[in-house]
Amino acid sequence: MSQHETAQSPALPATGDQQLSLQDFRGKNLVVYFYPRDNTPGCTRESQEFSQLRPEFEKLDCVIVGVSRDSLKSHENFREKKEIDFDLVSDTDEILCRQFDVVKEKNMYGKKVMGIERSTFLFDKQGRLVREWRKVRVPGHVEEVLEAVRSLD
Repeated sequence: MSQHETAQSPALPATGDQQLSLQDFRGKNLVVYFYPRDNTPGCTRESQEFSQLRPEFEKLDCVIVGVSRDSLKSHENFREKKEIDFDLVSDTDEILCRQFDVVKEKNMYGKKVMGIERSTFLFDKQGRLVREWRKVRVPGHVEEVLEAVRSLD
């Protein structure tokens, strides 16, 4: 996705028995964050921090959506167990992951594997990509995203 490209995506399965696409959020600011796996320490912390600050994002007319390759069942369990209060999209076929170029070769215990590189994308109310973060480190990230959303208005 290039800077200022309008958000377009197919509808994919999401928590709460929904099908979501990026176009569904036109008229609102949108944070889409990609994370490697449900119930892993970094992903749990990032998701919980987004969840804790969600009221601040909502005041700025901003919706948060998490995306990983985990199944819908895994997402539902993760949301319930970790008290995540926004929608998670199940991208098992890597459609959105490839569109946003977040599937990268990684080293896991000395083996090369393809996995999601932790990344966050911010879209404005017109659906234009206005900011992206790649190779995200969790500490301080959610606050940085919130500041970027504040700067939109």
